[in-house]
Amino acid sequence: MFVTVRSFAKINLGLCIGPLRADGFHELRTIYQTIALHDVIRVEVTRGAGIEIRCEDPRVPKDQSNTCYRIVEPAMAALNAKGRVVIDIDKKLPVQGGLGGGSGNAIAALLALERIFKKKLSGAEKLRIAAVVGSDLPLFLLGGTVLGLGRGAEISPLPDLPSVACVIATPEISISTPQAFADWDRLKAPAKRVAERGASQSKSAKLTGSPPSDRMKTCFRRFSALLNALSQNKIRTGKALSGVLVPRGGGRAENPLLDLVRTGIENDFERVVFPKYPELIKVKRVLEDAGAFYASLSGSGSAIYGLFSSRPSAAKAVARLRKVGTPAVATNTLTRQQYWKKIFD
Repeated sequence: MFVTVRSFAKINLGLCIGPLRADGFHELRTIYQTIALHDVIRVEVTRGAGIEIRCEDPRVPKDQSNTCYRIVEPAMAALNAKGRVVIDIDKKLPVQGGLGGGSGNAIAALLALERIFKKKLSGAEKLRIAAVVGSDLPLFLLGGTVLGLGRGAEISPLPDLPSVACVIATPEISISTPQAFADWDRLKAPAKRVAERGASQSKSAKLTGSPPSDRMKTCFRRFSALLNALSQNKIRTGKALSGVLVPRGGGRAENPLLDLVRTGIENDFERVVFPKYPELIKVKRVLEDAGAFYASLSGSGSAIYGLFSSRPSAAKAVARLRKVGTPAVATNTLTRQQYWKKIFD
């Protein structure tokens, strides 16, 4: 028996990197948003034992480093199931692009195994399995708009933002997330050293940047204000959020996502990725010049997305990017309901 599942991608609406944790991961704050771009995962269970990964894309690993491979063993144990698991990946999403392609693939495989064996794991059990395999796997067990805390695996569903037109630019650059984190640590090292010298050196600390703890507190306050606004639907009223007044006026103000991004959310990875890959800055500028009301690196990149007020404007942005040689595609964000309706459709 086999089951086919859509494996959707995600973007990050802001990403704040904090200090290293005791477990070796960085503390993170981010808002995940699922989008309609997807791979297709076909899972089959036959007699025998073992795991086989099939994919025509040579960039996709077929061994134990593949997230699909790594999730099968704990999933089969939790399902109390046996058999040879064959996973066929029709890869459309970029590899190492910051869109969560591999993570989404693994969750799709987990959901397929549930269907094949006609068993339903508890939400807590699936979250536990997902978090062990990777930090951004759990978000795909919720879909829609999702808050990510801790190392990114501590998730909470947020009130869904409305579906909007989105352009995904995928420059042919592979960025290592561990390397991006290492570059971030090097960037913040001077500030950390200054902070450790104590209050007597506060003047120097101001020159080199805020200590990580201060940055995370500021980020947490901003995210808390945004989430409070979302939950109470205040974001439509033009109230001040974390000291930033959300402007009103014009047809675009009908969209609360526009108000959200106007609060100044940023992706910290841009500070270390853009200097190494200046061509990505040009891609972001093309999106902004084409009318994106917000453009950002997704995750550690190299995918860059732009949010647009209409599908025609998104289509024009795609044309501009392709004209300068950057692969791009128009899509849309997915609400939680849309996500679950389409995943097995």
